[in-house]
Amino acid sequence: MFSPPSSPPQTGEATLAQSAYLHLRSDIVEGHLAPGEKLRVEHLKDRYDVGAGTLREALALLVADALVVQHGHRGFRVTPVSLADFIDITETRVQLETEALRQSIALGDDTWEADLASAFHLLSLAEERLDGQSDNGSQFAQWEARNRAFHEVMIRACPSRWLHHFLAILYRQSERYRRLSITHRPLPRNVHDEHRAIFDACLARDADKASTLLAAHIRKTLEAVRQLPAAVLGAQ
Repeated sequence: MFSPPSSPPQTGEATLAQSAYLHLRSDIVEGHLAPGEKLRVEHLKDRYDVGAGTLREALALLVADALVVQHGHRGFRVTPVSLADFIDITETRVQLETEALRQSIALGDDTWEADLASAFHLLSLAEERLDGQSDNGSQFAQWEARNRAFHEVMIRACPSRWLHHFLAILYRQSERYRRLSITHRPLPRNVHDEHRAIFDACLARDADKASTLLAAHIRKTLEAVRQLPAAVLGAQ
């Protein structure tokens, strides 16, 4: 399955660093900290109510996630977003996730099917709540979590830990772009129908159809991002 975000050991100070990391990460994904924005430790330590050392630990974790870049002694900045970057993320993810799905369909047992049905049901409920809503942060966060869970369960039976590792990185990297495509809705799209078609093909054990649908589903987000005004993509 997709591995969780990097996290420090659970000592008292490390727990503070993890909390700061999660808050920073959320603010980056949601656009509260804009792409390219300079992250000043002296300002952010007050915003997140942690010490400078703890904040630097959190920023180091975000550097490992490639959501923050460090420029030597000049400090930290939020990693920029670009269409070229998302094209690379998308095409690499398509190659890896469709292969993982094929292996998962071949090896998945009854428990895998049951888990997939449960994940699809929970995702469907979240999609009903999100549909037609304005940019409600809590609704989107729930949808994002259940969307991730659905994709995780689909490939859970794939035995390759390296495929899971690299897909976890790619999935996290796509979050900012996916939020833009959902909240700005540049193209008419029924994401629920896309998920249902993939789900049905998985249950039918039709690996060719499921892989083709999954690839189109992932690329649809790229197509939506291509339609965004340059200012929106730059402002994230």
